[in-house]
Amino acid sequence: MTTRVSRRSLLQASGLTLVPSFLARAAEQVPGGRRRVLVTLFLRGGVDGLSLVPPVGDADYHRARPTLALPASGEGAALRLDDTFGLHPGLAPLMPLWSGGSLAVVHAVGLPLPVRSHFDAQDFIETGVPGMRSLRDGYLNRALAGLPPERPDTFRAVALQSTLPRALSGPEAALALGSLADFRWRDTGRGASFAALYAGAVDEALRTTGAEASDALSLVADHRLAAMAPANGAEYPRVPVGRSLQDIARLIRADVGLRVATADMGGWDTHVGQGSVNGPFAARTRELGEALGAFVQDLGPRFEDVLVVVMSEFGRTVKENGNQGTDHGTGGAMLVLGGGVRGGRVVGPWKGLAPEHLLEERDVPSLTDYRGVLSEALEGHLGVRTLASVFPGFHVVPEARLRLLGA
Repeated sequence: MTTRVSRRSLLQASGLTLVPSFLARAAEQVPGGRRRVLVTLFLRGGVDGLSLVPPVGDADYHRARPTLALPASGEGAALRLDDTFGLHPGLAPLMPLWSGGSLAVVHAVGLPLPVRSHFDAQDFIETGVPGMRSLRDGYLNRALAGLPPERPDTFRAVALQSTLPRALSGPEAALALGSLADFRWRDTGRGASFAALYAGAVDEALRTTGAEASDALSLVADHRLAAMAPANGAEYPRVPVGRSLQDIARLIRADVGLRVATADMGGWDTHVGQGSVNGPFAARTRELGEALGAFVQDLGPRFEDVLVVVMSEFGRTVKENGNQGTDHGTGGAMLVLGGGVRGGRVVGPWKGLAPEHLLEERDVPSLTDYRGVLSEALEGHLGVRTLASVFPGFHVVPEARLRLLGA
């Protein structure tokens, strides 16, 4: 008698989340050369862009933040980027990228409408259509459909997260896994092999999902991916974001067909006791800087094929609050790093922090739509052909292009 296995039990037993459908699609092998990879790192909680990339040359910044402002010089000073901006000292591992022209900062960037709810802002950013609540698929999933024809690899799109983020949800195949070390078939205690469970699947959706899972598990085992040591002397911090970026680097170095990878990092909702050069914000920033620095070092020459976009759902208020923290704001900062970046620049319009330039007299306004940054990444780096379907209703006028990539 054939054992009936539910879709849910099979996926739970494998420790894997998969997005249907894994139906066979006609695809072509990408012509010679290494594949380019886009990595998005979402800082959840609303990161304070004015502390991540502080405008230390702006007197209004120091007036608005008597205890939180980083100094422009001396002990605990921000790392100088230009006459206006510095980088939080916790991001020191990224300074060689800045000096080498592989790191750019986009400031005063965010949603085109003020949304100060974590849930709503994250949802609008990941669906790619701000203000529309009915859309279920994500901008990255739609972008996968707009890539040039290529072989449909199992690891084409991967979220190093326990659940699939909204950005990758949709009809295109994507994997979500907490880590490569946990990505293995777990013995159910019945002695049933993965193949036997797959053969007993009760519907075609489960069969195709099971086949894809089997391929993925085989690749992890064959390449010994979970045991692959970092290259070039890289040392990742032993924190979740470090482990996620290390696994993404493993997939890139193993050349298993990765094109899009996502990860996230929480802990940025700093309402109380935020700190400046020390404190909770500084600790998280050090983890971020060390993880990204190790990722770049680990990849070595392969970093030329990679673009990393670091973003958050919104920024924080310009003025610190009574609890020496900051509250939900609007415009924030994004980091863009990679071999093809026209870096060493803070790009996008910036009006300063004088009261007359603030949104509702409290926030940095979103002078650059986040979709403009992602559009350049998807089109210029990945070669996505159909941006109109990725970000419906959004159009970038030529004079507003940031020109983040290229010579």
